[in-house]
Order: sequence, then C-alpha cells, then structure tokens
Amino acid sequence: MFEAKKRITIAIAVLLIGLGVSQQAGAQQSIQYTQYIFNSMSVNPAYTGYKEQWFAQMALRSQWVGLDGAPKTGSVSIDGVVDPEHKRHGVGLQINADKLGAQSATSIFANYALRLRVDDEDTRRLSLGIAGGVTQYSLNGNKLQAVDPTDPTLPIGNINSWRPDVRLGIYYYQHNWYAGLALQDLFSGSDSGSDYVFNSTTLESIRDRMSLYFIGGMLFEPDEGLYIRPSLLIKDDFKGPTSLDLNAMFIFQGRFWAGGGYRTRARVFDREYNASSAAKLSATNSFSLIAQFYVTDNLRVGYSYDHALGKMSNLQNGTHEVTLGYTFGGELLKNIMNPRFF
Repeated sequence: MFEAKKRITIAIAVLLIGLGVSQQAGAQQSIQYTQYIFNSMSVNPAYTGYKEQWFAQMALRSQWVGLDGAPKTGSVSIDGVVDPEHKRHGVGLQINADKLGAQSATSIFANYALRLRVDDEDTRRLSLGIAGGVTQYSLNGNKLQAVDPTDPTLPIGNINSWRPDVRLGIYYYQHNWYAGLALQDLFSGSDSGSDYVFNSTTLESIRDRMSLYFIGGMLFEPDEGLYIRPSLLIKDDFKGPTSLDLNAMFIFQGRFWAGGGYRTRARVFDREYNASSAAKLSATNSFSLIAQFYVTDNLRVGYSYDHALGKMSNLQNGTHEVTLGYTFGGELLKNIMNPRFF
C-alpha cells in the first residue's frame, strides 16, 4: 500500500510540474484555505479592517494527510483600523508559507483598504483594497526523483527566486449580505521564464497564477439567537478549471459556528486545455466539515476537515485545518454595534 501511495504521489507531482512548464498552463494554483469564511483577507485585500478591531489569526493546513510530499501550509495575519472613530482606513499584514514536495513558496504582503460609508447609520460600507508584497519561490533538486539524473535542467540543491506582486479588491457589506471581487498575483502573467531563471534552471512552473476571486454570502435569523450564513466563492485562474465553493454555517448565540461546504471544479469556459486533458481532471470534488468556537469574547478556535471524493479518497486521510484568532482592545461580541458575522 505504501508503494502504491508513493507511486501516486510521484505521478501527481510529475503531472503538476508537467502542466506548469508548459507555456499554456505555466503555474500552480494559489493557496486557498477552507476557513477563509472566517477571515476573507486571504482572498480579498478590501476585507482588511472589516472587523473594525485589531484581529490576529494563525492558520495551519495539512492537505492529503498520508501522501508523501503532500501540501502543508501555514499563515499568520493581523489587521485592523488605524482611525477608530471614523474607521475609514484598514491596514493589515499577511505571511504565508506553502510547501508541496520539492517546491515551496513564502510570501509577505502589506494590505490597505479605504472603507467608505454608504449610509448615515454606518451599517453599509464599500471598501477598496490593495496589497503589495513579495514571494520567494524555492525548488529543492535533492528531493526530485529523476528518470535521468544527468538531465541538465534539474537543479543542484536548493534554488530560490524572489517575485514582487500586487493584489486588488473591492468589498461591499451590509448587515445581512456581502459581496466582493478580487484579483490576485497581477505580476504573474509573464509568458517568458526569464524572471524565474536561476543558475540556468527555471522556477516558472511553481509560481502562483493570476486569479480572480468572487465571494458572496447572506445572513438569516430564523429564530432568536440562531443565524444561518450561506456563502460561495468562485475562483478562476483564466487557464484551468473554475473552482466553486458552497458553504453554509449555523451560528448559535454568536459563539458557536458549525456547518460544512462543497468544493468542485468545472469547465465553465472553453479553453485550450480542454482539448488535451481528460474530462475527469476538471471535476475535483470534496466536502468539508467546519466548526468555530469563541472560547472567550476575544479568543476563537476553528477546525475544518476536507474529504476528497473519488478514487483519491482511499489513498489519503483528508485535509485538516486549524485556526486561532484573537481580537485586541475590547470584547468582540459586546463592543461592536453590528456583530461581524462575515
């Protein structure tokens, strides 16, 4: 069984690298957390400062547990408003570290959001966000199992390349619904590998791909103290399948959240890869179970479990994600006129 898992892992890695080095595909998918629904700054810079208090979060994600070289991701972020009276200016910082087999990426981004009031009661805001930062892409040649060890394109040891990038976003919310649109990794659209060549070896195949994110959700209160929060995320990288996340959370007394989601990828647009890839490669489906609990008014803990559907479900033990969040300078549930359910 171990050998079978190892062969499948190598096959997946070869497929990813093969797609990456092709001129049409050119890159890997960017990081996507299951618990972005609790802190959407990871997918939209305009969300920065939404909670209107300083909020820090740590996330650890282990994907496809049991497969050798499976993705592992960690992140730390903090954001808040710098003008507590008017709450017009949100700032934040995000640090991400992602590892997949022989490749890894570490990024740091500074966020800013201009938060415009839409009504006098301050229950609606339109936010415009921008994030700027750098990503270090690395490839460890010692972890590659080459068919031909003399291949001159194989790196010797670890190679690195730094890349600056920019993210843009717009986010609107009111008390019972929200919507946002963001464009990430704007500088990743290079068709030439010159920006990623280091010691005659290209790192273009492991860079992030420019992606468009749409998020939206609603809030219902069927009974006092009980809320239902459905949401969706649509992600498109302009070259591969479109990703769709559907989630629904039940919120009890504002302190305990429980729910789940479904993720799928489909051929929404007619693209060149359709002619050369099997139809089954487009529909990668999974479901998730998600929970969040406020231990105190300031400290929350979140956990999610993703289970892949299909043939891979028997070859790994799912994806686990844990988050810790802390609100500074006040009690989250008592000091805010409109609780931050989004």
